[in-house]
Amino acid sequence: MNRPLHTSDDNGTRIAAIDDLRATLGERLIDETEAILPYVADASRAEPAGLPVAVVRAGSTADVSAALAWASRHRVPVSVRGAGTGLSGGAVAYDRGLVISLDGMDRILAIDPVNRLADVEPGVVTAELDAAAREHGLFFAPDPASARQSTIGGNIATNAGGLRCISHGVTRDAVAALEVVLADGRVIQTGARTRKNVAGYDLTGLFVGSEGTLGVITRATVILEPVAPGIPRTFRASFDDLVAAGQAVTDIVSSATRPEVLELLDAASVEIIEQFHPSGLPLPRAALLVGQTVGEDAAAQAERLLGICRSHGAVEAVATDGDELLEARRLANPALTARGLRVSCDVGVPIGELAAVFAGISEIGRRHGRRISTVAHAGDGNLHPTVEAGDTPDEHRAAEAVIDDITRLALAHRGTITGEHGIGSVKRHELGWQLDAASLDVHRTLKAALDPHGILTPGRAI
Repeated sequence: MNRPLHTSDDNGTRIAAIDDLRATLGERLIDETEAILPYVADASRAEPAGLPVAVVRAGSTADVSAALAWASRHRVPVSVRGAGTGLSGGAVAYDRGLVISLDGMDRILAIDPVNRLADVEPGVVTAELDAAAREHGLFFAPDPASARQSTIGGNIATNAGGLRCISHGVTRDAVAALEVVLADGRVIQTGARTRKNVAGYDLTGLFVGSEGTLGVITRATVILEPVAPGIPRTFRASFDDLVAAGQAVTDIVSSATRPEVLELLDAASVEIIEQFHPSGLPLPRAALLVGQTVGEDAAAQAERLLGICRSHGAVEAVATDGDELLEARRLANPALTARGLRVSCDVGVPIGELAAVFAGISEIGRRHGRRISTVAHAGDGNLHPTVEAGDTPDEHRAAEAVIDDITRLALAHRGTITGEHGIGSVKRHELGWQLDAASLDVHRTLKAALDPHGILTPGRAI
């Protein structure tokens, strides 16, 4: 028999039945208010609705299974978090809900250099897996800008992208198999360690990018790639015109030479990054294109790509050794956040539409009288515009209206409302702009089948 849920005003909302879960989890269950507070928000602009009743700092699949079975019995909403670096509001706590934190499940279980695979728990930090793989002459290709903080589980849950997507694809392309705990506590295995596998539905693909709405990932088998020989070559090109920079990107991606990385920063973003952490980035009049080539002919590749930039009016186009330029690019989000610029989006458009979309964003900024800073994974058409706004509700609403216009612009150019950050709570109102009614119905049918009581990340993502 399910125990009734009771509340009191003693040190915040409490559920009497939490004692059942405490008996199973012991000290891994946290319910003191001060200890809970670090787990209620993520890096997005979404605000928590209230305090959860408890946080489960899971140490094993069994812990997650027990927590979800309890939440299912008592109809308690569950939010799932790793490092809390998400930008879509997907990990924000629910009032009187349960938070499952996976940051303590942080072991690299095995690296298999022969089959180029790694078995990891979800709390492994992305950059730490990459470093471990490089000891075997391999690397983990997914490379979000937050790689030094974000976790593998979070990357998989949002199907994260990053700097190397142009050459290696998104996180989904690097996931071979998963262990997942369903909403009722059952544990399933998906995928295989083989390169080919067509047994049954692609459940691995279903859970990648599901944002914690269908199950909780507790283990992953991910694909590693060999490190390219030779010395990488980093290049940069400055442009006096943002549209010209977009045209250069289109020609680079269409060429026979594919860079490992291709990033674009507009002048406003470069200025903010340099003020946040001076690193010698040259300030362009309009845009700075930064890229990297790899392989034994990396230097020759870089020169070919710089030639394309010069043909589109680049006023400075040089190549160097080292990763300093890419490290500066990774500082974009913390730099913008430090300036109070948190109203942003991550639309994606076809490469051939980049120039037109850059022009459209400029026009939207002029129409609203708002400064818009844009950084982009230009090589795959994923743009991150951020709108300048004061720290008041009215200013935030005005900035959100600008973001909505940018999103509609991307859709008008056959794009998507999110390329890598996910829907979460921040972009849920936009989902119907991209998906038709029948598609939304299919999403909800799948959700209901796997989470009939609607406890997993309710009201978000779909």
